[in-house]
Order: sequence, then structure tokens, then C-alpha cells
Amino acid sequence: MPALFEKIIVKEGESFFIGIFQDNLEKSTWHYHNNFEISFITEGSGKRIVGDSIEEFQPGDLVFIGRNLPHVWIADKESRIPTNRTLEMVFLQFTLNVLSPQLLILPEFCHVKRALDLSERGIQIIGDTLNEVSEIMLQLPYLKGFERMLHFFMMMDIIGESETNIPLASKEYLKLRFTTGNKRIEVIHNYLMNNYREDVNLKRLAALVNMAEGSLCRFFKMNMGITLFEYLNKIKTDFACKLLMNKDLGILDVCLDSGFNNISHFNKQFKKITGVPPSEYRKRFKGLR
Repeated sequence: MPALFEKIIVKEGESFFIGIFQDNLEKSTWHYHNNFEISFITEGSGKRIVGDSIEEFQPGDLVFIGRNLPHVWIADKESRIPTNRTLEMVFLQFTLNVLSPQLLILPEFCHVKRALDLSERGIQIIGDTLNEVSEIMLQLPYLKGFERMLHFFMMMDIIGESETNIPLASKEYLKLRFTTGNKRIEVIHNYLMNNYREDVNLKRLAALVNMAEGSLCRFFKMNMGITLFEYLNKIKTDFACKLLMNKDLGILDVCLDSGFNNISHFNKQFKKITGVPPSEYRKRFKGLR
């Protein structure tokens, strides 16, 4: 989990866990993980980015996000009412361990399987489904054992049966999403995605893939066609492009929030990768929210 969120575990079990994110900072981290996640906003408003989907969120916003789908909530800096927090959400995360292939082929689990399939692009849950699912989610921390598991299955069934779910990331985004059959490249990519705001610790990264630092750099360029740090700048720039859609963020805010240390370097790298400076990019896509 991103360090800038305070995580308070409400109830933890063997199959899935529930908790609360309370964001008291002004920055959020573009990240992904190998868990499925259902998130329900209880406080705060701002921009929600899932893949290439950029939309407003407010209390009552409920989304289901699949595995390895990048996402972030960027809270409005002004929204500190009724507390000093900018964002609070109840979340539930689980892996496929709780929904084995043997379960998913059963006819009774057809809607559950559909819910998992829909989560690949991320979905916003609205209408009557929102009311039903959020009611169950808020009960789950207070249930125990088998009863809690039954309510989880019921919630997933409701999501999968609904015809009002709104897809978030585009099909085109999924096609362009990072995939690789090389485990070392995957480890490197995951490390950079989750640490792009920090100075990359090449020694630590090399240890993660059991390589010497020099060998790591040569290996990465041979497989990806660009250097490790050029790839890191692409990750930062990809997030900066999304932040630029938020007209309330200044260029300097976007620069710092996307992991660049100074505006000059940011402008240079952004133009090198996109072909235009950040201010021009924002003008061309000002119609997007």
C-alpha cells in the first residue's frame, strides 16, 4: 500500500481484508497492486483516475478495480470538511484465492465471474446496485467467519448481475497496458511504478532481480530498447499527462506530484516524450476533465 495513506485495518481474515484509507496529505500516489479492490468514498472529493479514465469523485463514489490496473484518487485541497482529512475511503481487497476456478465454473457463481471480468477495466457502481453493495460493505467489518464470507459472495453476485455498472478504463488502454513474459522485467516495472517519486535505489533494485547493477542496466536496455531511467521518466510523464487534465493543479504541482524534482527537468523530459511542453499539452486537452 502507498505509504502516504494511513491504513487502519478494521477486520482481517484469511481470504480478504477490509480497512480504511485516511489521507491527510495533499499528494496521492499513482499505483497498482495484484489484489482486486472495491473502494467506497465516505469523505472528500476530487479526481479519480483509473487507467485512462479521469472523473470527479465525491462521498458515495463506489468503484471495483481489477488486478494490476493503475489508479489514484486526488483529493481537492480545499475539501477538509468536516475534518481536516482530504480523503477517507472504506476498501476491501482480495485475491483469486477466495474465488477458485472450481467455484467460478459453477452456474451459481456466473454473476461473480462476470463481476471479476468487468473489473479488468474498473467499474463505477451506481443506482440501486450502489445502495445494495455499499450497505453490505459497511456491514462486513462487524461480521465474522462464514457469515462474512456469505455476505462477500452476495455482494459480488449483486455487482455481476447489475446492468448499470459504468466501465472506467478504455479497451484501448488495456491493449496498451504493460505486459511481459519476463519475470525480471516485471519486477523492475513494478518497482519503478511503486517508487517513481523517490530516487531510484539501483543497488536495491539489482538485488531484487539478483543481478549486478551494471548487468541490470544492460539487461533492461537490451529488453526494452531504452535505459532504465528513460523508462522511469516515461512512467512519471504518463502520470503527469493525467494530472494535467485537472485544471485546478498548477504546472509546478503536476511536476512535483509526478516525481520530478524541478520544473526545468520536468519541461525537458515531458517535451522529449510527448513532443510538446506541459502547458501546450494541457491546452490541447483542456476539454477533458
